[in-house]
Amino acid sequence: MSATVTTLLDLLAIALFILGLHFLNSPPSARFGNRLAMLGMFIALVVVLVGTLNTGWWAVAVGVFLGALIGIVAAVRVKMTAMPQMVALYNGAGGGAAALVSTVELAVAHTRHGALDPLVAVSLVLSAAIGAISFAGSIIAFLKLQELMSGRPVTYLGQQFVNAVVALAIAALIAVFIWHLAVVPSWVYPALVVGALLFGVLFVLPIGGADMPVVISLLNSATGVAVAITGFELSNELLITGGALVGASGTILTVAMSKAMNRPLTNVLFGAFGAHGGQEVAGTGGPQNVRSVSVDDVAAMLAYASKVMIVPGYGMAVAQAQHSVKALEDQLEKRGVKVLYAIHPVAGRMPGHMNVLLAEANVPYESLLDLDAANAEFPTTDVALVIGANDVTNPAARTVKSSPIYGMPILDVDKAANVVVLKRSMRSGFAGIENPLYELPNTSMLFGDAKASVDALVAAVKEL
Repeated sequence: MSATVTTLLDLLAIALFILGLHFLNSPPSARFGNRLAMLGMFIALVVVLVGTLNTGWWAVAVGVFLGALIGIVAAVRVKMTAMPQMVALYNGAGGGAAALVSTVELAVAHTRHGALDPLVAVSLVLSAAIGAISFAGSIIAFLKLQELMSGRPVTYLGQQFVNAVVALAIAALIAVFIWHLAVVPSWVYPALVVGALLFGVLFVLPIGGADMPVVISLLNSATGVAVAITGFELSNELLITGGALVGASGTILTVAMSKAMNRPLTNVLFGAFGAHGGQEVAGTGGPQNVRSVSVDDVAAMLAYASKVMIVPGYGMAVAQAQHSVKALEDQLEKRGVKVLYAIHPVAGRMPGHMNVLLAEANVPYESLLDLDAANAEFPTTDVALVIGANDVTNPAARTVKSSPIYGMPILDVDKAANVVVLKRSMRSGFAGIENPLYELPNTSMLFGDAKASVDALVAAVKEL
């Protein structure tokens, strides 16, 4: 394949990446955008494979085959509820790949017995450091999301000081590496990678479950930056552009998520966000102060309402109840009930989690309201049906300063005439705090699996 053809195919892949990202901006066109990006990646892989026909192409082919096989199996077998974990794991793989490429490039440079080019040297250490941080941080995020370790913030005395020391040590090692390009001490690079891995772990440990969408988007941005820098090492425009797109979009998403959490970006980047406060708040009366209702009671409430607002949360994802929710919407609309959905930006375990689930169930995009639009509707809503959305509906965020979520914009479900919360039990949400919403006089609890409860509501509404 000639250099001209390779360059043109790379440009085509880059164009498809950009178009794919553009179409991901809107849920109705997101699937088409995803397919465009997939086509771009396929073209990029073919170019790489053909370009290595004379130099170990079989190793590249085996890698592409194994990667594709793992991706296909994961896409088919992983449940939607585990999608955030998979995103974190795949994001970590990208960061790890960038660090490994840097390591190989350094080893190749040593075998040539020549000094590294300054641009390559800077790119090498930066991609190694950022990639290792993203890899380690993503693994911790995966363990928290998979509940293989506590989702609560892990803090200790002097944590910020330790993090600062490790970060300064990484910066010092980078400076030493660049300063001694002719003869880099053999211990510098391994120490740099180990320090970056340690910092990735320390960075994510103090982050609580309620803040996980922010850290996922931040780590995604870091991986993109690492990949883009790796492109400078390899003189590969496709890697530079693709990584820059991921880094930029991840940064924009991080800013949007931090705004949704009402946290300054500086706090997200440099603070142990999710760790302040830490006390459980409100709900001190416990489960005895809540009012439990039956399926028939809720069905009658919904069927004779004028407007119903459905508030999906992780409980809907766990029960895979999105299709049942759509069936309930259809039944209510047949009776002339206006049905809308209130979507909080950080509901679930990753950015856009609820949008993805509802799109899968073919819920019209026009029915999905963002935070501000939904809050404007709640005062005139007859019934707010909350499906496991614990933390994003917690009124303590408005008034209780000791709460870890104090100041976070929430969905004002308590302003609806009636609130019905679907939960398995009175267990607290991912942030680990109690919700005073459940004890308000206009709130009722329908206990049980979300899918079974919604299916029962569909059947009960039909009978009315």
